[in-house]
Amino acid sequence: MNQLNYFEIQSSNPAREAAFYQQVFDWTFSKVEGLPIEYYQIETPSMHGGLLARPAPVPPTHCGTNAFTCSFEVDDFDVMAEKILSAGGQVAMEKFAIPGRCWQGYFLDPDHNTFGLVQADEHAQ
Repeated sequence: MNQLNYFEIQSSNPAREAAFYQQVFDWTFSKVEGLPIEYYQIETPSMHGGLLARPAPVPPTHCGTNAFTCSFEVDDFDVMAEKILSAGGQVAMEKFAIPGRCWQGYFLDPDHNTFGLVQADEHAQ
């Protein structure tokens, strides 16, 4: 497995960005309640995604890419998290449940690039 299957867009104004991407790409957005952050599921013709409230300030201009975060689907979140940490990665956001859908969490690679892991689990709570 270990393949790209999900993308996320961070925003300081999620409602504004949802309207923008819906108008531009005709994507569908649905707000997910009960998460530790404001979060919308994105449905596109080919891939699922998410739009979330930015958990930190927008990076200053001329300091590298301000981009989408990609998440990789894995068979076992905890096993992969151990591999990441033992290879020099760091936890950016602890594992949490998207109820009835999956486990999600975020990491930093050694150069501080953020990426996510997702483990499908319809029993996640």
